Amino acid sequence: MTRIIAVALFCFFLFSLEAMSQPFPNLTDCNKGPGSYQSNRNIVLSTLRNRSSLGSYYSNATAGLSPNTVYGMFLCIGNISKTSCSNCVHSSTSGIAKYCYSHDSSFMFSDECMVRYSDVSFFSLVEDAPTSSSYSQNDSLSHPQFFNKTLPGKIDKLVLRASSSLSSPVPYFVEDQEHVTQLEGSYDLKAMAQCSPDLDPSNCTVCLGLVVEKFSECCSQSRWARIHFPKCLLRYNISALQPNLTSLGVTKGDDISGRTFIAIMIGLLMVL
Repeated sequence: MTRIIAVALFCFFLFSLEAMSQPFPNLTDCNKGPGSYQSNRNIVLSTLRNRSSLGSYYSNATAGLSPNTVYGMFLCIGNISKTSCSNCVHSSTSGIAKYCYSHDSSFMFSDECMVRYSDVSFFSLVEDAPTSSSYSQNDSLSHPQFFNKTLPGKIDKLVLRASSSLSSPVPYFVEDQEHVTQLEGSYDLKAMAQCSPDLDPSNCTVCLGLVVEKFSECCSQSRWARIHFPKCLLRYNISALQPNLTSLGVTKGDDISGRTFIAIMIGLLMVL
């Protein structure tokens, strides 16, 4: 058992060294398997590469008979080009083949796609591990209303739309971009949610529910976050988050620089 864990960690370490330059951290999860399993694994990886070259954003493949059956799939982010999707799948399958050559299961998240294979079928199943998440530090202190109420509400609406969009050009993929002005301030919000097409709508809802729970635990006070589960994901980014001048007591036509100068002068006089 110790040897199996050591091999898995070594595989993850090697791949992580190459992944450090990527904009989103890669996660490779490998488990050691028998050598007779490798040829079926290679067939599955090759099939996934070929199907991504045909313009698919999702595909699964199976090769071999029990006990050496291999199940594989890929899922690309719904807003990238078909060429970018294919490039990501090719790169990911090559990385898995290189660093996890003798393992019976492997799982990798990257910035634009997810690729995996296993000796156990995972098709149509909701899974809560492994996960990958990255997010900014706590940004809520200056905008508590936005992070405590507005952002969670936006996320909830987005994931509800995703679970009912199976017939979209990219199934179960939705994104939103808007500029909102409210009493506390204005902001630009870009967000996306996605489920794997092998899930039915109810399981997509369940999967995205797990994502929202993770969001509440780790990222609800963050300006940006990326949360990936094996069958669904959530990403958002908030830019240009600015306070309204009226919320600071400044009305249209006020000479802000003049008021600041007067305040400074008063402070100096009080010191003197």
